[in-house]
Order: sequence, then structure tokens, then C-alpha cells
Amino acid sequence: MSEKKRGLGRGLQELLATSDWLRRDDIQLFYCPVENLVPNPYQPRQKIQDQGFQELVESVTQKGVLQPILATKTDMPEQYQILAGERRWQAAKAAGLAEVPVLLRESTPAEALELALIENIQRRDLNCIEEAMAYRRLHEEFHLTQQELAERVGKDRSTIANLLRLLQLPADIQSDVVNERITMGHARALLSVNDSQTQRHAREIIIERQLSVRETEKLLSRKAKPAKTGGEPVADAHYRHLEESIQARLGTRVTLRRSGQRGSITITFLSDDDLQRLLELLGVAEPNAG
Repeated sequence: MSEKKRGLGRGLQELLATSDWLRRDDIQLFYCPVENLVPNPYQPRQKIQDQGFQELVESVTQKGVLQPILATKTDMPEQYQILAGERRWQAAKAAGLAEVPVLLRESTPAEALELALIENIQRRDLNCIEEAMAYRRLHEEFHLTQQELAERVGKDRSTIANLLRLLQLPADIQSDVVNERITMGHARALLSVNDSQTQRHAREIIIERQLSVRETEKLLSRKAKPAKTGGEPVADAHYRHLEESIQARLGTRVTLRRSGQRGSITITFLSDDDLQRLLELLGVAEPNAG
């Protein structure tokens, strides 16, 4: 194995010189065959091989892995689970390296998730949905409060709370954030409306018209409100099914209300263009101007 393929590099030397925790008894440093490493099941990052991955592969090909991968033992002999550094490991495999430098330490499942989360946050590798999912997992599996989460990762509790709120959005809208079709700012604006149908419809307008966050907030603030008819929203399962069917057909929020034998249907639109779309769906022609 050549030095190029195994070189410790300046990064590891500096780490060894400055990190007191490396002198602990439960820490070992060695070269590990790449096939003996397995991914961290608590890895919060969903997209390891992003647009910058090929650049990392080229760097690893030229210089080797300069920063060691943090790992812990598994129940299998000579198998190690990655705690931090999965992207470097994937790049090393893509570059054809046989071995990588590994720091081995004991770890609990909570520490495994926390280490992976903190590494990615410090490197700014996580998108807001991935980060929120990691916080939720720490909360649900390891019973950490929002304040404890904030202290662990060095953020304000309000920041944690706002990120967790993003997970109230429908899964397809969360996916749009992950895939950068809309931004975190757009997603937060969508939380200002309560029903998923309106959120999805507004999302399509955002993407189609390439709205800014401010334009999105303005759009949502103008959304039509149900008219006051003196009736109450229907609770009967049959009418609720009709309401949902009309919403699916029109692609917007629809409210059915009953008052005795009478009732009303309220159809929500978000803009003039949206109104025109609904008129076309309903087969209604606008009066000629002039």
C-alpha cells in the first residue's frame, strides 16, 4: 500500500496533537480495510453522494483520507460501525482505497446518533429536514428535551422547535425541501396554513412561478377564508367524503356547511390565476371585459 493510498496527512497529525480525548483508554487508532466498515444506522444524512461527492473522491484519490473515520465495534469479529465519516468512507471506496484511518471508540446508540448529527451540523452537511428528523429521533428514542438537544448541538431551543415544526408538513413537501425544489423559508411559510390540500396547492404555485419567500407569505396571507353562512362544518361521514372528493377534484380547499336543510360549499382560491384555473375546471366562462 503506497503512502498516497494510506497517508495520515496533516489533518490527522493535528488532531492527534490537539485532541485530549484521543488519549482516553477507550480510543484506538489504526488502519482498517474498507470492507470491514459498515454504515451508521443512525446516520441523519439521506443523500451521501451529493453534487460535491465527486470532488471528494478526486481529493481522496490524490491525497488519501486525511481525517480518520470514527467507528465503534459491532458484534461481528473485525467489523466496525461508522460513527462519523461515512461520506469519507464512501469516497475512499469509490477511489479504490483498500484501507482508511479509523479512530475506534466505545459508543452507545444515543452517542452514535449524536456524533453523526453533530458532525454533519458542524460541517453544514444536513438540510433542514434531515436535521429535524435527527432531532426527532433523539427526542423519541433517547427522550431528550428540546432544551437538552439545543445544549448538545450548540443551538437555541427556538431553532430546534422551528426545525421540528417542519415535520408537520406532508411528506411530499418535505421531500421537495430535501431535493431543493423549495427552501426552508418556503416550508415555514406553508406552515401558516393548516390543511395539507392548501399547502400542496400553494407549493405547486411556488414552484411553477418561482416565488420568493416574501411573495409566498403574501400569497398565503391573501388566501380566501370560508364565508360566514350561519352553518357549521359538516361532521357526517358521507358529507366529509364528498368534501374530500371535491377537494381532490379541484386541487384546493373546499368546505361544506349545513344549516337545517340548507347549506353552502366554499371553494378556496389563492390568486387570480388560481381562480381562472378553477373556473376552467368548472366549465365557467368569465364575462367579456368592456
